[in-house]
Amino acid sequence: MMMTFETLNYQVTDRVATITLNRPERLNAISRGMPSEIRNAVELANNDDLVHVILLQGAGKAFCAGYDLKNHAEAPRGQTGTQEMPWDPFIDFQLMDRNTQNFQSLWRSYKPTICKIHGYAVAGGSDIALSCDLIVMAEDAKIGYPPARVWGCPTTMMWVFRIGAERAKRMLFTGDLIDGIEAERIGLVTKAVPADELDAETAKLCDRIKGVPKNQLWMQKTAINSAFENMGMRTTQTLATVFDGITRHSPEGLWFKDRAEEVGFHEAVKERDSGAPIKGSKPPRNN
Repeated sequence: MMMTFETLNYQVTDRVATITLNRPERLNAISRGMPSEIRNAVELANNDDLVHVILLQGAGKAFCAGYDLKNHAEAPRGQTGTQEMPWDPFIDFQLMDRNTQNFQSLWRSYKPTICKIHGYAVAGGSDIALSCDLIVMAEDAKIGYPPARVWGCPTTMMWVFRIGAERAKRMLFTGDLIDGIEAERIGLVTKAVPADELDAETAKLCDRIKGVPKNQLWMQKTAINSAFENMGMRTTQTLATVFDGITRHSPEGLWFKDRAEEVGFHEAVKERDSGAPIKGSKPPRNN
């Protein structure tokens, strides 16, 4: 069965289903319909008996620059991203958990999923990429979760499952971006290669895997995934998703939102990342 997609392209060639995020004019920023379309494309590939491997990539200059936070941050409160106070955490959770589970369709896919990263895979874009089984990354590409500083928590929390507690803390305490070389060194991605070798290296990996029977691939993947799921992956993601909503409604989150509306998103990010105390923080209590 064929589907029509608005935010991505889908193509099958010689046992490989290629899903291409296709909003290049916005660096493939996550729009409202993209998470569900990713899930639909994964299900389409899983239901295709001719497909053995799923490749996820981005059109244009980047894999995915995350959610379109500029629009979310600069829009008046109550329209998107941040509710009017008092806020209802369940509204945030419903929306973001739906997106999280859509991204995690890549993790739960019966068939191996490979992500090819060029340019940027940041914020929500890193949630998508890290939900895949394997990642091939350009050496000069960047990955990270900058909203961890203020106004975000990675809802898939795949950082800890891929690189362990200490390195996940290093990434999420700072919100820093790292390049492909560093990402490979710490075990976040499978392999980093020069940008001009990225397509060939990813194709070589797909070619090696697609010759394995689908049942063999499913058994190996299911056994490996079960180890992480038995560690409480779903519980961790539920907590992270609740926290993501809180970050947008904490004193610091509301300060960031007000500044973005007042001076623009990019200037608010500069202030957030300056290292100066966040002005929205509550003063310490006097005992």
